[in-house]
Amino acid sequence: MTVEQSVTPGLRERKKQRTRDALLRAALELFLAQGYERTTVDEIAEVVEVSQRTFFRYFASKEDVAFAVQHMVERRYYEALQERPPGESPLRAMRNAVLAAWDTIGEAITEVVPVEVYLRTYHMIESTPALLAAHLRRSMEMEESIARLIAEREGVDPDLDPRPRIAVASFSGVMRVAGQLWGQGADLSLEAMRDLTLNYLDRLGPALADDWHAVPEPAPEG
Repeated sequence: MTVEQSVTPGLRERKKQRTRDALLRAALELFLAQGYERTTVDEIAEVVEVSQRTFFRYFASKEDVAFAVQHMVERRYYEALQERPPGESPLRAMRNAVLAAWDTIGEAITEVVPVEVYLRTYHMIESTPALLAAHLRRSMEMEESIARLIAEREGVDPDLDPRPRIAVASFSGVMRVAGQLWGQGADLSLEAMRDLTLNYLDRLGPALADDWHAVPEPAPEG
């Protein structure tokens, strides 16, 4: 094999990645500028100077490209949860996985789009009916995957033991509430989202206790 033959596949893959990233950036910027429903695939392709056919090589639909960065974030969280030590309780493992994912997710997002664009896109998804419906469907699918991972960690059958799904539903509900409140606030930074989410997650255990008046404030994590 010549040097040229060994290098070409790598160059080809990098070119494909650059095209995909360019389509993703163009799509999100158009969605934010003129609205998701008013943006067409042809407009996205035109910005990148590629054909509609090329767009569909990388993304199945407008919805697919709208959730591309969110999918990357979810995948990073799922992988972080897989790596949590087996001794952690389910809620503790999910919380620490969120922290571990957040430690690197900002850099990963920036490699594709500015963090500000991602955060504004998240807000757009929450305020666009068609995307919100898709977001809820995707969230349910993600919750099922996590529940099965938690069940595997704990050595239980999720189809017989309801606890994995209950724990994940509670955790995910807190994440959704924090995300909605963040979207309604004045500070739409990644740090604000992180701080608000962790504040709410740390109150999940006390909120599920029988006697709220007897539960102390959650201790800060070291």
